[in-house]
Order: sequence, then structure tokens, then C-alpha cells
Amino acid sequence: METVSGNLASALRIEPGITAIIGSGGKSTLLKALGLELMRAGGRVLLCTTTHMFPVAGVPWDGTGRRLDAAPWKPGAAHVPGCTCEACAGMHRGSICQAGVLDPETGKLSAPAEPLGELAQRFNYVLAEADGSKRLPLKAHAAWEPVIPSGTANIVWIVGASGLGKPINEAVHRPELFCERCGCEPTDIATPEHVAQVLNAEMQALRLDAAHVILNQVAALSDPTMADRFEAALGRPVVATSLQG
Repeated sequence: METVSGNLASALRIEPGITAIIGSGGKSTLLKALGLELMRAGGRVLLCTTTHMFPVAGVPWDGTGRRLDAAPWKPGAAHVPGCTCEACAGMHRGSICQAGVLDPETGKLSAPAEPLGELAQRFNYVLAEADGSKRLPLKAHAAWEPVIPSGTANIVWIVGASGLGKPINEAVHRPELFCERCGCEPTDIATPEHVAQVLNAEMQALRLDAAHVILNQVAALSDPTMADRFEAALGRPVVATSLQG
């Protein structure tokens, strides 16, 4: 298992274009970390969602639903007066912003007004959060999930290690679907083998065999061998990390 604290883009083999981030256990944190990393490398980066997400703190957004300009916000031009975030400080060659329509009642962004395929022609990297998990570390996908845009170049499937070893009905979003796919009960423990079985079933059903899997929150594991058990049961390479929000 490859364990990383940086160089996420390399570990996850992120190519230019649209990247859909799915799963549970740190999608928003990964979205921001990966976006800033690509910005620091000189990329023009757009963060967004295909469903709903809270705005990413510290990343410019103009607060309107207008079309984005062909030349997006650049470092050195503060997105709000007096902003001192890393992006506005002009420390890097790249650029980063986020887009979406804000719901004033929920405080969440929905998908941008423009199709992501069009935005991908003006940004090197469009990173999209493509499903929800109710802030739980593990999940099973409903029939309408994930919402992956056409033309997506990369799919990253994140799993929250903090859910391993906990009761399914406490750690899993949509526990009933999870149990259907691994033949267990909601009161059973979410073992690494159960989680891998659900992922494999969903990857096959959704035809997402090309997805790259990242196991987040590994520092929270009371038994570090659970990470290796998960990778062995999954039968494919896993990137391990503990992202800081």
C-alpha cells in the first residue's frame, strides 16, 4: 500500500480534464487539497460539485451564478477585500476558484450554470464532488449515484478508514444498501473485508473499474493492519493518507 502525505495528484494519476471525487470520508477535504496542489504546480483549477456541497473555505468564488470569464481569477488579485488566503497571496503560478449556484437556505452550492465539459476547455483541471455521504466515513451508493459528468478523465473513490471496525449503522451512509451488498446486518461491524466487498460490487455495477481508491483517515485506525486487510480484500492498489481539513 502506498502511503502519502503529499503528491496526491501523482499518487492518484490525475490527468488534465474533469476529475470526479466520489465515496465518503473526506471528499471535500480531498477536493481542496488536490486543488491547491495542482494550483501550486501551475495549473488552472476549478472546484465544483455535480450535486451539492458547502463552499470550500479559502477558495475564491464571486457569489453569483454568472458565466466564468475565459481568464479566471488570478493570484495577487484578492477575491474579497483584504483576503490573505494562500491563493490570494499570489504565492503560486497557477490559479484556483470554485463555481456553483448558492442556495441561501442550505448554504450549499449546486452544480455550475455551465456544463463541466465547457468549463474543462478553459481550466486545466475541473475537480467535482460527485455524491454525498452525510459526513459519515463509509457509504453505499443509491441508484442515482454517483453523478459523474460525461467526459470525465479521472475518478477518485475515497473511503474513510475511521469507519472500519465500527457498527455499520453508525458509520455507513445508507446502511441498508451496504448490508444488501455484503450480506450482513446493520448491527454488524464494518470490517475491511465488508467494505471492500461493497466497493467491488459497486465498481462492477457502475463500470468504474478505472477508479483510483484512496483510504483516508488511516491515522485514526486503532489497528493499522486493517488498511492492509482492506487493500488485500479489494484486490487492487490503494493510496493511504490522513488529510487535514
